[in-house]
Amino acid sequence: MVVLHPLSDFLESDTASAVKPSAYRTTANSIPTYYYEGRCPQSGEILRLPRTPLVEAIAHGLMRYLATEEGYSREGKMYGVLLVELPSGEQRILKAFSGLLNGSNIVEGWVPSIPGREQVALDEALTLAELENIKQKLISLKQLPERQQYENLSREFELHLQEMSDRHQNRKAQRHEKRQIFCETLTGESLTVTLEQLDEESRQDGIEKRRFKRQRDEALRSLKQSIETADGQIRKLKQLRKELSRQLQAQMHAAYSVMNFLGQSSSLQQLIPGSSMPTGTGDCCAPKLLHYAATHGLKPLAMAEFWWGISSNDGDKVQGEFYGACAERCQPLMGFLLSGLPQGNVETRGASLHYQQEERLPILYEDKWLIAVNKPAGLLSVPGRYRDRQDSVLSRLRHLLPDGEELMTVHRLDQDTSGILLLARDRQTYWQLSQQFQQRQVHKVYEALLAGSSTTDRGIIELPLWGNPENRPYQQVDWQNGKPSVTHFQVVAQERNYTRVEFIPLTGRTHQLRVHAADIRGLGIPILGDRLYGCHVEANRLHLHARELRFQHPQQGKALYLEAKTPF
Repeated sequence: MVVLHPLSDFLESDTASAVKPSAYRTTANSIPTYYYEGRCPQSGEILRLPRTPLVEAIAHGLMRYLATEEGYSREGKMYGVLLVELPSGEQRILKAFSGLLNGSNIVEGWVPSIPGREQVALDEALTLAELENIKQKLISLKQLPERQQYENLSREFELHLQEMSDRHQNRKAQRHEKRQIFCETLTGESLTVTLEQLDEESRQDGIEKRRFKRQRDEALRSLKQSIETADGQIRKLKQLRKELSRQLQAQMHAAYSVMNFLGQSSSLQQLIPGSSMPTGTGDCCAPKLLHYAATHGLKPLAMAEFWWGISSNDGDKVQGEFYGACAERCQPLMGFLLSGLPQGNVETRGASLHYQQEERLPILYEDKWLIAVNKPAGLLSVPGRYRDRQDSVLSRLRHLLPDGEELMTVHRLDQDTSGILLLARDRQTYWQLSQQFQQRQVHKVYEALLAGSSTTDRGIIELPLWGNPENRPYQQVDWQNGKPSVTHFQVVAQERNYTRVEFIPLTGRTHQLRVHAADIRGLGIPILGDRLYGCHVEANRLHLHARELRFQHPQQGKALYLEAKTPF
């Protein structure tokens, strides 16, 4: 199977003809836009493999190919290219895809999966068959006829109940008018009897309504029980599916074996001990490419990974965008995989990226498990795609701290938002903190200055947000495609023509507070300095600050409260 490809397969003819074996070192193509990096297990050095404009141009060539071929846009996934040097000095390209491509792990022209999958092929086939059986059962349980019957019958009862309530309401209004007339025209016993008759009519309406509700509940009871039983079976099947998947992954990780450039081999289970290894570890592009290069005597020069196809479920991946090594699956393998590469090719810690600003970040809290900084407005949380967007909180801390290479951002703040940013110093802490964020166990308070006067003092904003891939990073309210987003707000003060507000977001959508402030269905007033969402008042920054953070310390078990004073 042909796996090595000439550069001419990916580059335009004039670009390809101009490339020489040393081009990635001697031209502007040598300026990295990103580094794949990891700590060598033997020497402790930080090893790096760059992503350069040349390899990005090669990746764009692959994108053009994917765009013209059928089958590559149906499912979204990561693709990668690795520029390698043969012993003869010639340069060639390896290409890989993450996971499976159209259901197969071996495709002509692409780097194959890391060895080990065939060792568990039978177990995999049996498990996949069982998982498919579970899937079909889940589909049947979710499409249970009783669900539609319950919905239809409930709708009918609701309509009847509404009609009855309307009728009762009219009768109540008529009784009220009669009482007023009778009280003015009748006296004594005749008034008492007449009013009692009206009260009896009111009681009969109440009896009719209660009787109807009992009839409704009785009619729906058996259907509801069937649905609850089915939901219980669904929960059990999902748990079984999760356990089967975990077992299969554990078998694969024990069988998968990768090699580095020292000729050393190790299973994924040995490299990432413990049961918390994410699904799909070892199936990503970067490990596939580096393992293949190591086992075939090829010297990596530069690598790039990008997303192609429909956006990921969480909307975090966009077609045609470059992405670095994923923190969960690839990053823990990088140090081992890069070990043994010539030092003239893989950069060590001394060859740091150039930062636009080298000042230290204000550290609010630090221990051996985590670190919290007060991010200034205008600084990225993590490095961006291009060279001029590499300066970030994560880049600076990795550059300045002795253990900086192990840092992982637990959450992110917009570039223009200031305030508390939390980073984990080890994998376990990262996962535990991430779980708290995902399960909404982290209490966050933001402070903002709105470019106008608010007429509402407090409340809750619930507007579903959707990011149009063709207009990133702009988010908009979309009741059909949007993801639920909820924000509590309270006005703190009115300052001249501005309004100071506290925001407590219960969800963490991109630009959530900015949209909830600006949209007419929210507060209808953009945050001062937020030109993206309609602020036309001159301002020196976006007046949004992550002021408070409260969460459970994942290792110490105590509540940790952090505060960063609002700078405006």
